[in-house]
Amino acid sequence: MMDPIADMFTRIRNASAVKKPEIVLPLSKLKYEVAKILETEGWVKKVVILPGGLAGRRTNFDEIKIDLKYRKNGKPQITSISRVSRPGLRIYVSHDELPTVLNNYGIAIISTSRGLMTNKEAKKQKVGGEVIGEIF
Repeated sequence: MMDPIADMFTRIRNASAVKKPEIVLPLSKLKYEVAKILETEGWVKKVVILPGGLAGRRTNFDEIKIDLKYRKNGKPQITSISRVSRPGLRIYVSHDELPTVLNNYGIAIISTSRGLMTNKEAKKQKVGGEVIGEIF
């Protein structure tokens, strides 16, 4: 797997399209932090770390379980989730060039020197960084 974040976003997009209640993917610190931002901002219900090696588990490695969120009419909460910066083309922005996603209805996830945060938090703290992805 070349780009784990793009893989995570694709799994979320595909699971939402077929209305799955949850997805399970391999654990990494970066994927966990992205998932926690999605949970904090209200795009997914719950994020849990599943310890590996338990009886009945298919792997010995830790995994992340993300419970997806749907609206009352059955449509997914996440309409679009896309990777902006990728391994072949990194996208960096300064604090005054931070993207606004769908007139601030969506969020952009920014990797800054102070950790991962949304574009709104980065604007408040006046820090720039790498644009990981956009969600709306």
